[in-house]
Amino acid sequence: MVKGKYISALDIGTSKVIALIGEVQDDNEIHIVGLGQAPSRGLKAGMVTNIDATAQAIKQAMNEAELMADCKVDSVTTGIAGNHIRSLNSQGVVKIKDGEVTQADIDRAIETAKAVNIPPDHNILHTVVQEYIIDNQPGVKEPIGMSGVRLDTRVHIITGAITALQNIQKCVNRCGLHMDQIMLQPLASGQAVLTEDEKDLGVCVIDIGGGTTDIAVYTNGAIRHTAVIPVAGDLITKDLAQALRTPHNAAEYIKIHHGVAIATMDGLDEMIEVPSVGDRQPRQISRRVLASVIGPRVEEILELTLNELRRSGFPEEVLTSGVVLTGGASLLTGIVDLAEDVFNLPARIGVPQEMGGVSERIRNPRYATAIGLLQAARGDVYGSTVSGSVAVKEPGESLLVKIKEWLRNNF
Repeated sequence: MVKGKYISALDIGTSKVIALIGEVQDDNEIHIVGLGQAPSRGLKAGMVTNIDATAQAIKQAMNEAELMADCKVDSVTTGIAGNHIRSLNSQGVVKIKDGEVTQADIDRAIETAKAVNIPPDHNILHTVVQEYIIDNQPGVKEPIGMSGVRLDTRVHIITGAITALQNIQKCVNRCGLHMDQIMLQPLASGQAVLTEDEKDLGVCVIDIGGGTTDIAVYTNGAIRHTAVIPVAGDLITKDLAQALRTPHNAAEYIKIHHGVAIATMDGLDEMIEVPSVGDRQPRQISRRVLASVIGPRVEEILELTLNELRRSGFPEEVLTSGVVLTGGASLLTGIVDLAEDVFNLPARIGVPQEMGGVSERIRNPRYATAIGLLQAARGDVYGSTVSGSVAVKEPGESLLVKIKEWLRNNF
């Protein structure tokens, strides 16, 4: 536990980089003392495309946060997303050596569950325990000390492309920072905005960022599925820029301050000014026209999410608590009503929990991932994560070799 020390988190997004610095108090609460953000120019769909530009944005955001906090930090917890992310559920079974479950038994069971084939260019990011089963007794949360013969561990494994991990690390290292942990962004967002009751009943958190829409499904209190869809808020901005023939920056401003997701809502006759390109005069359009451009793209994002859930075996009836929308695009007027129509489930906006310091300023869905990463930096880590240097996997270790080793250790 990190008490009385500064911790920091870095949300490296497609549209912006957010840096947070928090001080862990004696009661283990986080007091946010520093916030910095900078436009992101070096990423596309969550993946680094320009190391120099990304490093520059990280440095600018960290400098702002350090100036506000009046301190220097040398390590960060950062997030990762992108279409390279893969996930699967696995299980491992071991014989309980002394008739009573110990940490060693749990470790062996988790290692057995991790003996699955993953692409040679991928590394395991997280191994999150879903539940333990002792002698066919399911739903065990804390198995240590329990008597039994056989321990079955069910886990959710998340992998990411080695090159994507290394590029993130290069950007962080160029700023003179050490990367403590790297965490999948929808896990961080879910940690920041979901309640335990929602996780128990079944819920899907949908983080609609700039370059990616990140999904995390929870049932029975544990993570069951994660996915990243490379369609998000930047495409809404692009649609507006093309449809309204306005510069990209103007389209982004209009989306944030006047965007509407449902064209049939009342009160959309308000006129707004739209800058034109070149020397042309600005024009006046109604918010209803905006909604006719924004609505179809938001509906597409939500339908892609619904299709991903169904494809992965999580139909609507599994998600008793409904869906929780977070990320910058979740602030569009009418998006909750549209989500309820698409999913036929209750929906709400996920706002991060309150913390001390400047947290009231950032109790906003845009900061959900950053706050979740800060909680992970405190020690609330979701399973094992890649930390420090991102090592390239040694080639040649097949699933068969791992099975033989497991058999030698257990029988």
